[in-house]
This record gives sequence, C-alpha cells and structure tokens, in this order.
Amino acid sequence: MSKFILSAFSDEASMDLTTQLDVLQKHGIEYMEMRGVNDKNVADLTLEEAGEIKKELDKSGIKVSAIGSPIGKIGITDPFEPHLDKFKHVLELSKILDTKYIRMFSFFIPEGEDPDDYKDETIRRWKGFLEAAKDYDVILLHENEKDIYGDIPRRCYELVKALKCPQFKLIYDFANFVQCDVENYPDGFDLLKDEVIYFHIKDALYKNHKVVPAGYGDGQLEEILREAKEAGYEGFLSLEPHLGNFKGFAELENGQVNEELEDSGPVKFAVAVDALKELLKKL
Repeated sequence: MSKFILSAFSDEASMDLTTQLDVLQKHGIEYMEMRGVNDKNVADLTLEEAGEIKKELDKSGIKVSAIGSPIGKIGITDPFEPHLDKFKHVLELSKILDTKYIRMFSFFIPEGEDPDDYKDETIRRWKGFLEAAKDYDVILLHENEKDIYGDIPRRCYELVKALKCPQFKLIYDFANFVQCDVENYPDGFDLLKDEVIYFHIKDALYKNHKVVPAGYGDGQLEEILREAKEAGYEGFLSLEPHLGNFKGFAELENGQVNEELEDSGPVKFAVAVDALKELLKKL
C-alpha cells in the first residue's frame, strides 16, 4: 500500500512563518521542509528560536518533514571543521523541530575540474557527518544538486556504496538531474530507487534548464512516481517550486540566478501545488 505525503519548501511563498503556515493550510499540506523562516536560514536559528517556532507549528498543526539544511553546500576545498560544527548544531535543531530527516549535499567541485578526483575527500567528509549523527535518531538525506560531487546518478550511487550506512539515504530531485543533462527514467531512477526515500518535486526542461511546474518538463515525474506508487512507496513528496526569485535563492543556486526572474510568492506557490495535485490524479 503506497502513501504519498505532501510537504513543501514554504519559504518560497514567504519568509514569514505565519504566512507560510497560512499558505500550507490553505492548500491542505500538513508538512513543511524547513529551509528559510523569519528571514533566517534554518541552520542559523538558535535553539531558542527553534523552540519558539516549534510552538507556532504545534498550534497550526503543521509538522516538519525535513530540515532543508545547507550542509554540504560549501566548496570541497573549503575548511571542513567549521562546517561540521554547523552540522552538529543542525542535529540539535532536528530534535527541537521533531524531524528525523536532514537534507544535505556533497560539496561544490572547483569549476572545470573532474568531480571523480574528489571522491575520497567527499567520502571522508561524509563519514564525519555520519559519525557526528550516530547517536541521533536521524537520517541524512543526500540531494543530487548541480555542481556538487553527487550531481549525477552514478556518483550518488558511489556514495551509497562507499558509506554503507542506514543513516545515509537519497533524495531524488528530478529537475536537478535534468539540469545536469542526465536521464531520469529509466536509467537514473533504476540505479538509485532502492536508496531513495524522499522526493523533491521540481521539474525542468533540457533545452534551457528552466524550472517548470511538475509534469510540464522533461523530468519524467509521472513515470517515476507511478513506479514508486506501484512499488509501495510510503514517504514525502516535498514541493520545491523554484518558479520565481525568493530570499536565499542565489545562495541555493551557487550565485547563478537570473536577476530578471520575477519574485516568488503565494501565487506562484499555488501554481506549483496545483500542478502536482493534477499530476497525482493521473497515477
């Protein structure tokens, strides 16, 4: 029996927590993947701030599907220890926000260099994350992202094989693979599906890498989600619209954002939600 549970990066509707909660409730979404809130990145919240936010979440009935952290979004040649300390803070936030999932990355590779040359260093750093997390009830979710080591299915699978840890699992981000010009289905998903426990709902076009609503691009969301449903997938579909500019977007995209992109907000967020709901009706 499959079960898709909807979540969303609600900071794309607003950075204001109250507005985020209102928008999620309006669309019948009971979870958020917390990334930006009250003008701060989630990883920069103090433990006290996180506690106050959790009180507001509890009042609204909204829960946290995952911490959408920026951990692993530094250069592979940047100092690791300060970043590891930041990760340890995020681990403490996960307890306060009552979520077992932390979204993470595998480090930006110097431009023009071969990511495979940095495999050993990437694995060393990820073993550091896993060692720090071993006494926490969390699963570290690796997101395939442009320009990092784990940007394509093969290298995501290399991480799985090398780390061999039940606390390391995969997020499948359809649009990011399209933007890396690799095939999602069947090859990409077939290779990774046994380790995928979380989906980011974002679609894109091969021709210009533009992000579009779910089902309107080349990410083959319908085929993959149908297969996941038939296989009994039970877990989150976390909506990440990326249909407009929002605070923190440039940081997420490694500074590569079109300055002419219109602002995001509740209207564009609604477009993304409606597209996903229409796609799910086809499954």
